Amino acid sequence: MKAIGIILAGGNNRMMRELSNKRAIAAMPIAGSYRAIDFALSNMTNSRIQKVAVITQYNARSLNEHLSSSKWWDFGRKQGGLFVFTPTITAESSNWYRGTADSLYQNMQFLKQSHEPYVVIASGDGIYKLDYNKVLQYHIEKKADITVVVKNLEDRSEIGRYGVVAMTEEGRITDIDEKPLETNLSTVSTGIYVIRRRLLIELLEKAAEEDRHEFVRDILVRYKNVKKIYGYKLDTYWSNISTVDSYYKTNMDFLKKDVRDYFFKQYPDVYSKVEDLPPAKYNFGANVRNSLVSSGCIVNGTVEDSVLFKKIYIGNNSVIKNSIILNNAYIGDNAYIENCIVESNSTIKANSRYVGENGVRIVVEDSPLYY
Repeated sequence: MKAIGIILAGGNNRMMRELSNKRAIAAMPIAGSYRAIDFALSNMTNSRIQKVAVITQYNARSLNEHLSSSKWWDFGRKQGGLFVFTPTITAESSNWYRGTADSLYQNMQFLKQSHEPYVVIASGDGIYKLDYNKVLQYHIEKKADITVVVKNLEDRSEIGRYGVVAMTEEGRITDIDEKPLETNLSTVSTGIYVIRRRLLIELLEKAAEEDRHEFVRDILVRYKNVKKIYGYKLDTYWSNISTVDSYYKTNMDFLKKDVRDYFFKQYPDVYSKVEDLPPAKYNFGANVRNSLVSSGCIVNGTVEDSVLFKKIYIGNNSVIKNSIILNNAYIGDNAYIENCIVESNSTIKANSRYVGENGVRIVVEDSPLYY
């Protein structure tokens, strides 16, 4: 493909509560065996993009560890590859990334030293499958300056946390409103963009001159009437996991057969770093229904409508319902957990009871700051 890829994975927000205390949102576990960033990385390699940069910043240790080798996503080894960029003190700058545009600007050398004519920019917290070649083809056909991948949201309850767009019948974006308090629009930006590399360099340098740092506010919104910005409609599954409720709902979506089949049985595949773990073990007395149980788990109790990540122990007579249990958690005997997210490395003592009664409850017990 005639493009390089950039994945923005440096952000953090308080809407993830305790879950983002020790990891970047892009490193959040998804669907038992994956990380959120795996979906963007898989889309890049499946679209034949050979050269991809991941821009990280906040709590990046586990994310950088996950990205330690490009072999899992099969990026080009002789030409291209996977690059991880963190904030770096230079003679010109000693700042952390002050926004999405600033993170791109501080890594301008990557853009200038590349030769591909186009850039695909994606966020690291989106769960979806997309052939970026189709977006690029649409971009070229429309003679667009910038193409934004958009999605029509049926559920309007969280629409205020997205950028919403107004489009003509031809697909041209006429208005962009970033995280509005009120709106009648239902089409949102997914945080995926296609732009010509030289134009991106020009816009970033102009924004830096004016001390502007945000890609959406200071480039998309500012140039909406100056540049030709088009929207490419995504009509397949897409979710953004940047709140606790959306993270919980997205994982629960994978308990639906059609969602699992779409991601894991239909071409193209989703790839991730592989760990050599034994298959899940179900001991006498285990009762598992409609759940995802990952490698390395040992189950002795009851698990219903839940997602169990890697290396989890479920004790005797314990009951797990409508919950997400993250990596390396230990659930003692006779515990009861319902409507909860149990943080990784937590140790839930025997006879404990945790129930999320007014929404999802996050459980953190004896959790060392690791992984």
